[in-house]
Amino acid sequence: MHDKKLTWRELVLVASLIFGMFFGAGNLIFPVQLGQLSGGHWVLATIGFLVTGTVVPFLAMLAVSVTRSRSVYDVATPVGHWFGLAFLVAIHLTIGPFFGTPRTAATAFSMGIAPFIAPKYQSLGMLIFSALFFGLAYFLTVKETGLMKWVGKYLNPVFMILLITVLLMALFMPMGNTSQAVSSAYQSHATFQGLLDGYNTMDGIALLAVAVSVVYAVRGLGFRDHQVSSVLAKAGLLSIVAEAILYTALVLLGVSSLGQFKVAANGGDAFAQIIAHYAGNFGTALTGVVVTLAVFTTAMGLFVSFAQDLHLAFPKVSYLWFLRIIALGSFVTANAGLTNIVAWSVPVLMLLYPFALVLILLSLTGKFFDKSPLVYRSVVGFVAMPAFLDALAASPFMSSHTAQQLIGAYHQVVPLSSLGFGWVVPALLGAVMGEVLLGVSRVAQRQNQIIEGD
Repeated sequence: MHDKKLTWRELVLVASLIFGMFFGAGNLIFPVQLGQLSGGHWVLATIGFLVTGTVVPFLAMLAVSVTRSRSVYDVATPVGHWFGLAFLVAIHLTIGPFFGTPRTAATAFSMGIAPFIAPKYQSLGMLIFSALFFGLAYFLTVKETGLMKWVGKYLNPVFMILLITVLLMALFMPMGNTSQAVSSAYQSHATFQGLLDGYNTMDGIALLAVAVSVVYAVRGLGFRDHQVSSVLAKAGLLSIVAEAILYTALVLLGVSSLGQFKVAANGGDAFAQIIAHYAGNFGTALTGVVVTLAVFTTAMGLFVSFAQDLHLAFPKVSYLWFLRIIALGSFVTANAGLTNIVAWSVPVLMLLYPFALVLILLSLTGKFFDKSPLVYRSVVGFVAMPAFLDALAASPFMSSHTAQQLIGAYHQVVPLSSLGFGWVVPALLGAVMGEVLLGVSRVAQRQNQIIEGD
């Protein structure tokens, strides 16, 4: 039996599926917000944003394909079985019912529905909207084979047509130039701030989790197991390049908007203002359509990934039951309000991203240390404390005097910690320590073999 050849149409279809899963509301509004805040320093800020917003997700896709992982558990399990399970659950709760999927419905409602509803009916409106939103997402993802059809073929192209129309209007009728005021966070460390802003997309950790859904889709197209990695890498690269181009266009859209508007409270408000500027009274309705399509495709991908991965980890609970759990959990959390969701997601992402990044790099470089658990455990162990402290520094608990003293000392001692990257140097130290331990272990094994030979 000959291997199936990847056609251009199939490559675009899989790339469209990947793009549709990851380009949601956050990917739409955060670049616009970055553009408004970075102003004249938009180039440096965008470089940082693209690293964590596109390069890291692509590396995550490669890590999944290279290790032939079936889930996040396979990527993390060299550290240990319980760490693998804990990391899998933590990631899926974060991009699933705790933050990611609730944010999709909350963002769609706040930008597309809320403006048409009186303040006293906002809560009831959100309740009804989120019930319909997650109910439909559940219905369309009950059968895994339906994912490619709905996301890759129908919803994503419609969303892209609407979004590209807006960007073309902005290109030919710009609101202002790119020499705009720069906010304080981007004055001296624009690239580092852009790196942290890229965390908000959640794509770095989402790629580790949702890639398994793409694997199912590729197999469904008739490709054999040993071909999946190659197809996944090619389609992932295509989708990430497209995403990088779109990100840059959205950042420029945000920068130029300062010629007409002041910096908005958030990227959602900024995007709504821009749409209204170009589309007039029709703008608000158009914004609602674009955002709802964007977040709905993301929600579908996260639903399937959550159910598939957790069913693999806990096979006694069915795929369907995990699908019900994320649908119900997302519905409940979404009604807590978008402000609360965003506020609590930042410290959680600051905690999880260091682990995700080192696991991605360890997966890609595993052949150089024989994928030794010693190296994995050493790196992860060194990263744990700074990741926790970076999360604490970004959390609401920083109002505590004790927390302020602890973080102040941490920033004075650990390089890059004041910029949110205190885990980098410890990770390098952990890698060196792991290699030393691995070398000592190999020497000890050789000595034992010599003794046994005698």
